[in-house]
Amino acid sequence: MAVDREQVLRAAASLLMRKSSATMDEVARAAGISRATLNRQFAGRDALVRALEDLGIAECEAAAERAAVDDGPAPDAVRRLVRELEPAAGLLAFLYSENQLFEGDEQNEGWARLDARLVALFRRGQEAGEFRIDLSPVWLTEALYGLLVSAAWAVCEGRIAPKDSSSNVTELLLGGALRREK
Repeated sequence: MAVDREQVLRAAASLLMRKSSATMDEVARAAGISRATLNRQFAGRDALVRALEDLGIAECEAAAERAAVDDGPAPDAVRRLVRELEPAAGLLAFLYSENQLFEGDEQNEGWARLDARLVALFRRGQEAGEFRIDLSPVWLTEALYGLLVSAAWAVCEGRIAPKDSSSNVTELLLGGALRREK
């Protein structure tokens, strides 16, 4: 029987978001496969985490494309982006907690590409007078990631409804980022 690698990754992401210390045996059970089958797909936890990272980056880059972040007013682009990123928020929540992904020479260049795209979005909004200029585009990008991850955890824990996630993120982020006339 062929193993659907993406299905295994999604099951692993779902489990690891809820229990980051899950063993490979637990990941295999969550994916409905044996530990031996999981080991044939991923030679250990690090390989699994790196595969999840690749999936997360691909999903975020695809979400940015679907959201057309380079088009229209920047606040509207942020709203579209958050809606498109929402399905990947759980995966991002897990990846966000995996510090080894963001350290040293082995950092995936996909994060830098994604960061650059989001920083450009916020910078464009500042240049258009839509966003405050006293908050750096880098900080706004980090705030976006943080809010997405916090919302994913809140949904997972049942503290907010899934249907409220996107609006909670965008309204809080934009409520602080939008430039106000004095």
